[in-house]
Amino acid sequence: METETSAVTVPDTYNANLLVTYKVIHGYSDAEYATDKVASIEWSLHNGRQAQKHNSVLNGKIDAVKEIICEAYADSQDQDTLREIAEALDIELIKEVEFTASIEVSGTYSYNILENDYDLDLESEITDAIFAESNNGNIEIGDQEVCNVREA
Repeated sequence: METETSAVTVPDTYNANLLVTYKVIHGYSDAEYATDKVASIEWSLHNGRQAQKHNSVLNGKIDAVKEIICEAYADSQDQDTLREIAEALDIELIKEVEFTASIEVSGTYSYNILENDYDLDLESEITDAIFAESNNGNIEIGDQEVCNVREA
C-alpha cells in the first residue's frame, strides 16, 4: 500500500535508510565507489542544486559589476581600486571598439591576351582576389568590401 503526503506519492518500496553503492566521479581521474544511505545522497543532491543556483546568481552579479567597471573605468579617479576589484573577481577589463578603415592597394594584374574567350572584368578579378584578415587576435574583421577598382 502507498501512502500519500501532500500530493507526493511515496512508493511502498522506498527506504531512506537503504544503503546504496554508487560511482563517485572526480573529473578525469579514476572514479571510486562509495556507499551511503539514500537520505544522505538525497541531501547531497539537494545541496548541489542549491549551490548551483547560488553560483548562477553570483555569476550574474559579477557580470553586472563587470559592466559597471568597464563603463566607469576610463573616467574614474580611482582606477587602481577598480582594477583591484576586477582582479579579485577575475574580470578581464576589455573594451570593444567598432571601427571602419580604408585601405588603398595598387598592383599589377597579368593575363594572356591571346585567349579568345577571355574578357577582362578587372573589378571581379580584384574583388575575388583581395581580402582583409587580421594577424592580431584582438582584431576581428566583420565585413569587407572592395570599392573603386580602376585601371591606373
